[in-house]
Amino acid sequence: MTDTTSMKHQTPLTSGDFTAADEPFALFEAWLNEAIKSEPNDPNAMALATVDPDGLPDVRMVLMKGFDTEGFVFYSHIASQKGRELAANPKAALLFHWKSLRRQVRIRGNVTPVTDAEADAYFATRPKQAQIGAWASKQSQELESRFAFEQAIAKVAAKHVIGEVPRPPGWSGWRITPTRIEFWHDRPFRLHDRIEFRRDAAGQKWSKTRMYP
Repeated sequence: MTDTTSMKHQTPLTSGDFTAADEPFALFEAWLNEAIKSEPNDPNAMALATVDPDGLPDVRMVLMKGFDTEGFVFYSHIASQKGRELAANPKAALLFHWKSLRRQVRIRGNVTPVTDAEADAYFATRPKQAQIGAWASKQSQELESRFAFEQAIAKVAAKHVIGEVPRPPGWSGWRITPTRIEFWHDRPFRLHDRIEFRRDAAGQKWSKTRMYP
């Protein structure tokens, strides 16, 4: 798993024209690295779309915490709304929108939980206050008041004044393994560049199609 702050790839894109790319991961890395330099906030922010038991789409912003050729990873509470929806229907869509670059990347694929070791390793890198917040928050449940949340945070903090904060058992991550990745770049007069990479399953060769904007 590659952290978003330092990403390397064995086959970097060399052409100045992104539509010449023959696989999507090196192209995504190149675009992300440009976004890290130009976006004022959270270049790793992505919209995550799931569906509820009635088939109603649900979308929210999350932070990608790593990616490699296996997929795109984020972390949250298993009992959150997104966690419950992914447990019932382990498929999702992602959208990166880099306004400063006038680019977007759409991703669709299957979702699997990360390993306990991966979740432990990432949780250990979080600031202590964020670790405490993960214990105190009953994500997606009703909250009677902000004061009640602050009390819960204070109780957890009191238990962990000294030493490391362990990962809560209900906090983990997911990996979206893409079968579709689409790159879109703005052009004048809405004559945009748009290419889509497709494969039927992980490990298979990608096919590429240029799309009408």
